[in-house]
Amino acid sequence: MLPLPAAIIGVLRHFEGCFSARVWDWAQILVVGAMLAPGPRTVAAVLRVMGLSDEAQFQNYHRVLNRARWSSHALSRILLRLLVAAFVPPDAVVVVGMDDTIERRRGAKIAAKGIYRDPVRSSQSHFVKASGLRWLSMHLLAPVPWAQRIWGLPFLTVLAPSERYHQERGRPHKTLPDWGRQMIRQLRRWLPDRALVVVVDRTYAVLELLADAAGLAQPVTVITRLRRDAALYDPAPAREPGTKGRPRRKGQRQPTLAQRITDPKTIWETVTVPWYDAQERTVELASGTAVWYHAGRPVVPLRWVLVRDPQGAFETQAVLSTELTVSPVQIVGYFVLRWQLEVTFHEVRDHLGVETQRQWSDLAILRTTPALLGLFSLVTLFAHEVLHGQPLPVRRAAWYAKELPTFSDTLAFVRQRLWPVSISYLSPAQPDVVEIPRLLFHRLTDTLAYAA
Repeated sequence: MLPLPAAIIGVLRHFEGCFSARVWDWAQILVVGAMLAPGPRTVAAVLRVMGLSDEAQFQNYHRVLNRARWSSHALSRILLRLLVAAFVPPDAVVVVGMDDTIERRRGAKIAAKGIYRDPVRSSQSHFVKASGLRWLSMHLLAPVPWAQRIWGLPFLTVLAPSERYHQERGRPHKTLPDWGRQMIRQLRRWLPDRALVVVVDRTYAVLELLADAAGLAQPVTVITRLRRDAALYDPAPAREPGTKGRPRRKGQRQPTLAQRITDPKTIWETVTVPWYDAQERTVELASGTAVWYHAGRPVVPLRWVLVRDPQGAFETQAVLSTELTVSPVQIVGYFVLRWQLEVTFHEVRDHLGVETQRQWSDLAILRTTPALLGLFSLVTLFAHEVLHGQPLPVRRAAWYAKELPTFSDTLAFVRQRLWPVSISYLSPAQPDVVEIPRLLFHRLTDTLAYAA
């Protein structure tokens, strides 16, 4: 193993058993180099930053991604358990966010690419298409003590190819809700004894997914947006003895949520809830329980919540929970955590080189992007273990009065602990030394630590 800091070795040791001894040595180089390299995260850039530009057997490092035998699935399970152990108390609910993102990639050899709606550049009135790969990612939503806020920490990412990709290969197409249902089941198998809440957007507000999560032996609570025109009913009345025919699946039809919004009889409660900007906001809530029914599909009991802004700054929104006992305030609190996934997607593009990798092999593509997303969580774990409860240094400037550390500070902190490794690795016993002024040295190291 590389001569890494003891705290970082302690984290990496958990993953060692997933690789052969030879591949593990190469994998460590790729992990450390991916954290240290500025700019594109190609294998060549990693080897350069690690001082291996003259490595004649450079193809071995490519083969870690496109040929070696190891399981991303097994690494995801280990990473999740490490994250939960570090950031979630044993008696607390494990909150997970799930969302898809587009990795913009072009090239004839990238078989799984498709044309999708660009969620960043599009709006309700403007549609922008993007060519690339669509990934569905699960993030642990947990408070990071030294950051003093909740972060989205990726641990499981899967490729969700387009319908045309499956048609060309004669395979049945799996939609995003299909992938989401499978990932929720996997999450429950990995954490069989923990209370789980999964927060998703309206794409996954599908009866089959909601019913499947709620119907597990250990149910998973799903929180998502709800259509305001959804067909909501009272629960089916108790079946009287001797009644003939099929049991009823629903009771009387309830007013739609759109009707409740305009109904003067709707009871609204003014409360203060956590909001998207990590602040608190005063809103009005109305809530109730119902069953969501559609012919030929599963029936889903739920608690619905209407969220109205007294100032009229945003349109009234509807949110649901498949667990009826969760309070309306807690449902809103869980739902706003979903924004942390967008923050993480932005950070991995800016600081970890997502969309800059250049692999063409199908296997390398399947492995590289999930690895870079997982690297975000790995960097957070490294910093957490090195800090031992101490505050993380924050980079400030006269024009930027930053109070709390961000991921760029976290990555810079970890890089400063890893640079001696890249310098000493394969260095001669008596390396050449160049003297430079201390002020210039500090400027160089500070700039490199924060290089994107």
